[in-house]
Amino acid sequence: MDLGLSGKIALVTGGSRGIGKACALALAKEGADVTISFTSNEIAAQETVDALRAHHGKGEMVRFDVGDAAAGQAAIDALVKSKGGLHVLVNNAGVAIDGLVMRFKDEDLEKIFKTNVFGAYTLSRAACRAMMKARWGRIIMMGSVVGEMGNTGQSAYAATKSALEGLSKSLARELASRNITCNVVSPGFIDTDMTKGMTETMRAALLSQIPLGAMGSAEDIADAVTWLSSERARYVTGQVLSVNGGLYM
Repeated sequence: MDLGLSGKIALVTGGSRGIGKACALALAKEGADVTISFTSNEIAAQETVDALRAHHGKGEMVRFDVGDAAAGQAAIDALVKSKGGLHVLVNNAGVAIDGLVMRFKDEDLEKIFKTNVFGAYTLSRAACRAMMKARWGRIIMMGSVVGEMGNTGQSAYAATKSALEGLSKSLARELASRNITCNVVSPGFIDTDMTKGMTETMRAALLSQIPLGAMGSAEDIADAVTWLSSERARYVTGQVLSVNGGLYM
């Protein structure tokens, strides 16, 4: 099935590993010219770029902190100038800082909002200008099941992911006339480096709550992101696509 992504220019933030890497590779397989952003792990980022280039010789990486608005704007300006445009933005980069609300530090609250919400907002603002010029664009936020259902010890993280839903719905209304869609993909518990540290007891307890009886894969999320990025999803905007095995309905 042709998803209409051949020749499209895409930026996936936090694309050096896990879900971000899977999204970048899935988009590249459909013919997109993908650039990934990273903040620290240059070796992992280069490995992802090498994998991207294995598809059709294209793939780039750029280092910047998504919480730095000026750096994000500069990165997107440079990308648009070198590639000739930007069609797909996947706001995947994020941090998770856990803690009970009564003990949560102000500096941690500021950090998690700056990365997860401020970063997605400012990058979307920068990207939509190129998309408006092209009259075609896809903006995808990486949400979380925690933002939909809440979780003890994750009030700040849940708040940032819920904020992305409101941001996406508002952007969807603002940008629809220019043929730009904005949606959220909301993963459940995904088998990545972040969940590999769970004990067998913790894993068994978690799986008992998931109707499909298994954790998801990064590729499950990437498939949803790729479809929403495509021409096939042209009539879908302002939506939250939950990919969680039935954990939250």
